[in-house]
Amino acid sequence: MIGADFDLFDRALAGERCWMRAADGTRLRLPTGRWLGLAGAGECRADHALIRCCDGPTVDLGCGPGRLVAALLRRGVLALGIDISPTAVAISRFRGAPALRRDLFGPLPGAGRWSYAILADGNIGIGGDPQRILARTAELLTPDGVAIVEFGPPGAGSVTRRVRLESRSHVGSWFSWASVGIDHAEQLAHATGFRVLNTAGVGGRHIAWLLRADDTMKVNAR
Repeated sequence: MIGADFDLFDRALAGERCWMRAADGTRLRLPTGRWLGLAGAGECRADHALIRCCDGPTVDLGCGPGRLVAALLRRGVLALGIDISPTAVAISRFRGAPALRRDLFGPLPGAGRWSYAILADGNIGIGGDPQRILARTAELLTPDGVAIVEFGPPGAGSVTRRVRLESRSHVGSWFSWASVGIDHAEQLAHATGFRVLNTAGVGGRHIAWLLRADDTMKVNAR
């Protein structure tokens, strides 16, 4: 996202209604309530499921306003958020959650030393190439690290679309975004050097725990 897209994302975080529109005309409202940690009980249960196994250094890729990083810190877990949005990073830091404004595909601190990496809120779709983002996630993890990935519902397929952000008064540029159903987790994991430890549906959201190595079971995600 560039230019007006940052402005629209900032507007969404400030409370303005914004949508992601696909080239076929369909659109979805941005779930800013979830991103800001203001969602309901189901969303809270899903967030808890995303981070409950994290007991070592954790990086949240595309952390947004930092709700998961903040929750990990409250548990005493070392955590860092990475996001390209300056407003998201500023909100994260304001709530006491350390975050850096970086491109996920550029140099990042601790590469190869993170025990856990989180791709929540559909961030497996960043750049429109799920295999690339998950391969990048593998580079950041220890050899037996775990990627915790939120997928779409079963039957959603694995689809890359051209999308843009828009509000009632502003329209952003087109960019690539992907969506991947949870039933594609095994195939995607295999293609990027992971294996699926477990999957779960919590509060209408779908999570997979992916282990880099075949010989160590780090978590019981059930």
